[in-house]
This record gives sequence, C-alpha cells and structure tokens, in this order.
Amino acid sequence: MSTATAPGPGETRNKLALGALGLGAFVIGTAELVIVGVLNLIAGDLDVSLSTAGLLVTAYALGISLGGPIVTAATIKVPRHTLLCAALVVFVLGNLAAVFAGVFGLLVVARVLCGALHGLFLGAASAVATGLVAPEHRGQAVGLVFGGISVSTVLGVPLGTLLGQSLGWQATFAGVAVLGVIALVVIMVWVPSVPSRGSGGLGSQAQHAFHPRVLAMLGAEVLLMGSQFVAFTYLAAFLEDVTGIRGAMVSVFLMIFGVFSAVGTFAGGRFADINASRTLLVGNGVLIAGLLGLYLFRDSPPLVGVALAAWGIVGFGVTPSLQLRVISLAGEGADLAATLGASAANVGVASGAAVGGWALASFGIDDVPLTALVFAVVALPAVWATRFLKVPVAQAPVTGSVPAGAGDNSPVSTGS
Repeated sequence: MSTATAPGPGETRNKLALGALGLGAFVIGTAELVIVGVLNLIAGDLDVSLSTAGLLVTAYALGISLGGPIVTAATIKVPRHTLLCAALVVFVLGNLAAVFAGVFGLLVVARVLCGALHGLFLGAASAVATGLVAPEHRGQAVGLVFGGISVSTVLGVPLGTLLGQSLGWQATFAGVAVLGVIALVVIMVWVPSVPSRGSGGLGSQAQHAFHPRVLAMLGAEVLLMGSQFVAFTYLAAFLEDVTGIRGAMVSVFLMIFGVFSAVGTFAGGRFADINASRTLLVGNGVLIAGLLGLYLFRDSPPLVGVALAAWGIVGFGVTPSLQLRVISLAGEGADLAATLGASAANVGVASGAAVGGWALASFGIDDVPLTALVFAVVALPAVWATRFLKVPVAQAPVTGSVPAGAGDNSPVSTGS
C-alpha cells in the first residue's frame, strides 16, 4: 500500500475498525487498572496486607512484559486478526477464573495469564492499526487504539471500582469478562485482515526488534512508565488516607485523572505524528510537575485534583509516541516490536508497583508520590537521549513526503 493512496484514520472504512480495536483496548485497560480501586477489598477478603495485594498489579504487568513476547514469538506467523480474537477469548476465561479464585495465589495466576494475553492483544492491535493507514497517520492510529486504555481510566476504572465496592471485588472481574465478550464480537465483525508489517520468521523479526536502538528506546520507556506506577498503584489509598477523600469521591478523583488521560492520549497521537521525541520530552517534564504538585499539595483536595489533571494528560499521552518510536525503530521486526513496547511499559509498571510497595512499607503512604517523582527525574535525561535514535533506511517512504517536524522518525544511513 503506497503512501499516496493509503487512507487516514478518519476514512469511513477505518473508523469502525479502529473503534473496535479501541474497544478491545478499553476492556484490557480496565482489567489492568481497575485492580487499584479494589485492592483494599481484596486484601481484606483474602486476608493479606495492602502491600501484598499490590503484587496483583506487579503480576499482571509481569504477565504482559514476559508472557506477551513469548506468546507473540510462538504465534509470529499467525494472522494478526486471528490473534486478536484468540487473545480476547482466553482473556475472558482468565477473568472468569479470577471471579472464582478463593485464595490469593490463584488470583495471582489469573492476573499473570490475563497480562500475557493483554500484551499479545496490544501488539497485534498496534500492528493492525498502523497497517490500516498511511505512514504519516500511524501515530494517530496508535493513539486511537491506546485511547481505549485511557478511556478505561475515565469509565472502566471508576465504574469497576464502584461495582466492586457495592457488590464485591468479584463483580468487578465478572464485568470485565462481559465487556470482553462484547469486544470479541465487535472485532470479529468490523476489523479486517491486514498484512504483517514485519518480514520473515521469528529469527528475522528478533534480529531487528532487539536491535540496540530499539532496546535503548525500551529502556527509556521502562523509566517513564515506572515512575508513574510507583504512585498510581496506591493512588486510591493515598487519596483516602492522606488527602482525606472518602467513599464515592475516590472514584470522582480517579475519573479526573482518567478524563485528562483520554484527552492526552488522543492528542498525543497527533503530536506523535509531528515529532514523537519532542512529545516524549515535554511529557516527561509535565509529569515531573504533576507528581511534584501531588506531593506538595497532598492535603488540599482541589490542588490534588489539578495535579492529577496535569499528570493524567501526559501519563498516557506519551504512549502513542513511545509505541510509534519502538515500531519505527524496529523496521522489519515491527510485529514483534509492537509487543515489546507494551512489555517495556509493563516492566515499568511492575517495577513501579514494587517500588511503590517498598516506599509504602518503609516511609508510609505520604511519601509514595515523592518516590515516584525521583523516578520521573531520573527518566528525563534518558528520554532526551532517545531523540538521537534514527529509524533504519528501509523505513524510508517510497512515495509522498515526510511530515513536517518528523525528523526524529526520519531514516539515516547506517554506513553499511
């Protein structure tokens, strides 16, 4: 498909497909993040500490970061559309298993399984989305898919939290399973088959996907996402115990974060098409400001709301740029790399949740945002350095022009 004739994300024939992929992302995003709102319920029901219950966040993230690439590698030649459907089927079964998990260990296993399928789905969805549009619109396409995850913070997480508080945490997982079935049907009907962007088998894909330039980008992604989940994992507890917010108002503040996350993700797709590296650098700076505000004004609910808005608009707003850079830098290993991007993000999630649990146990809930701030500051020079990474020559467009400001994604000669 040439650049001159490829459609943009606004074309009618792509709206339903991208919307269906976004719905699938909404479901898995809800499953990943809603656990934050019911951690205290799980801890009390299964007789474990809050910090131990926080390991459910880590387990899910490790499922994505380790299980996602393994499953992708094992299915590298399976059509992406088939993978999307298969991933959702098993994902639904995993959430049903969580509903009936009567002991903490079984719930951990269910979370690892769902995490692995989450990684597989996001990688396949990213590959399909970018295959539906012209190269200059790929950031927007990825933004529309990942927008489903950010919308899950607006609707899925607050409503799932409310459902869990009203009917028990098992009802939250049951609700996710129902949504998964709906997403499966929609994707089967509306998403077409798209040729793979990568080439060759696993060996060829891995050679490009694990190139040092890709690994460097993934490392920066770990730091950037990890800094957020140091604080986000225990955000509900922080709002209750430190800011003094109670009951349903916790869901309201989570919704503030979610609304701005959704706005940031959709806008972030457009900024990714203009200049992904600059978007990442600015986003990192705003994240530092948001976390600093959360720590300094922790006793003031209105100012905490402002800090959450600032954090939210860049928290997921940088995701399209991260995913686009990883896919572009991988060149012919794009299909495998699409899953590695999700894996790196969730290595950050897992490490961030673990560090957050350590900070909670060592210093108390008050200082968890300060620990997150330190991580965000450390991420800044790493994110700045990634602007010098260039995509391989093979990614140069055959026809059409390179979008203005896309110099960070432009190919350069490797000298070989």
